[in-house]
Amino acid sequence: MSGARLGVVVNPTAGHGRGERRGHQLIQALERRGHAVRDLTADSPEAALDLARQAVVDGLDALVVVGGDGVVHLGANVVAGTDLPLGVVAAGSGNDIARAGGLPMHDVDASVRALEHGLEHGGRPVDAVRTGPPGYEATRWYLAVLSAGFDAAVNATANTYERPRGTARYVRAVLEELTRFRPYGFRITLDDEVWEQSGTLVSVANTSSYGGGMRIAPDARWDDGVLDVIIAGPLSRSGVLGLFPRLFNGSHVHHPACTVVRARRVLLEPSHAGPLPPSAYADGELVGPLPLLAEVVPGAVRLLA
Repeated sequence: MSGARLGVVVNPTAGHGRGERRGHQLIQALERRGHAVRDLTADSPEAALDLARQAVVDGLDALVVVGGDGVVHLGANVVAGTDLPLGVVAAGSGNDIARAGGLPMHDVDASVRALEHGLEHGGRPVDAVRTGPPGYEATRWYLAVLSAGFDAAVNATANTYERPRGTARYVRAVLEELTRFRPYGFRITLDDEVWEQSGTLVSVANTSSYGGGMRIAPDARWDDGVLDVIIAGPLSRSGVLGLFPRLFNGSHVHHPACTVVRARRVLLEPSHAGPLPPSAYADGELVGPLPLLAEVVPGAVRLLA
């Protein structure tokens, strides 16, 4: 496969600088293969998003992102709901979205083969999730997991650390967040079912993992048209500490405090049943405070895989 018009967005800070190296290698490899490459990398995610959207208007055959889940999230917000396919070159610390797609990790040559295979055969349609405050037209898209409980607070704290890398960073953040944890008040509407009480953890999952391989929703599938909603009821600090290690292998879903429900439409709201929940994160990126509505859109992204 040769001669495609490809826009490439690189997160140079992904993987502590690995993203920049992989980005240069990718662009050189694609140009050697005869593709017309337009480098859309910018000084900020917002600027890169603007460049990518303009490049789509100008005409591309695919958008390719290089880095971790954050830059994949950016790419999804360019292509979701369109016919433009998305290529992913995994070069971050977590790479949960690439892992969900069975994509190569930290291997430019294998990634180029995956991209060209997708271009030649049409790629793989996967579900994406549209989220935002209910009643507002402005929305965001995500591909993996939205977190709105203790896991969101941990995400926010982990983002303030430069070290350690990967899941070890989340373990450190868990220990810090436990010092101030109290179960939050939630009202959750799952299609037509309402769940309201205090709770510890709420995740609306389109794929199985987050945080660099923690299997928050072990049975979630990327192309089944439904979301796996994981709800952990009120737990003490010691209860949270006991539950957290089970996220690594997915066995937390069998914990008595946990419930897994499947739904196409999920409304998350704060409730007087407990303190205000933290701002939500999706694909590791800040989305904002509750209330938030999340709706799955089957096949909204075509992945080059």
